[in-house]
Amino acid sequence: MTDKPTEGPRAVFEGEIGILARRRIEAGIIAPIYEEMRARLGEEVAQEILDAAIRKAAVAAGEAFAAKTPGGTSLRTFAELQELWTRDDALEISVDKATDTEFDYTVKRCRYAEMYREMGLGHIGHLLSCNRDFMFPQGYDSNIRLTRTRTLMEGASCCDFRYRYEKPEEEPQG
Repeated sequence: MTDKPTEGPRAVFEGEIGILARRRIEAGIIAPIYEEMRARLGEEVAQEILDAAIRKAAVAAGEAFAAKTPGGTSLRTFAELQELWTRDDALEISVDKATDTEFDYTVKRCRYAEMYREMGLGHIGHLLSCNRDFMFPQGYDSNIRLTRTRTLMEGASCCDFRYRYEKPEEEPQG
């Protein structure tokens, strides 16, 4: 018998590298491209392009994970994916609530923010990581909504993630 998951939500990320390692690799590739865009187009346009590209990539990543989720997606399967984001001590979090309709947690330490600052990319770290937090769920399951009022990346003392699973109301028959 094997300890490796072969079915269920955890099987979705079997063999996946942690997101922190993935973001470090991506940032190393994106940084010189971003700097060239900034030099040619200006800071504002370069950030707009980066923002749009990262948002599209996050939706596509959500769709790819959804396609690999046995039995379909839910807020619970989404919450199980968080192991990829916390792997390698990437985030220090406390889960406040985890139900079928609510997934609330607070991030007290964010190594993503620390990494981007160390790489000299702190000014675009929110574009490289934080804006994905809203877009990934759209691709994964369109019923998942995020509310967040603050982030460590932008200087707050913590990040407050409040995910809700909101099934659309069925239209009345007749």
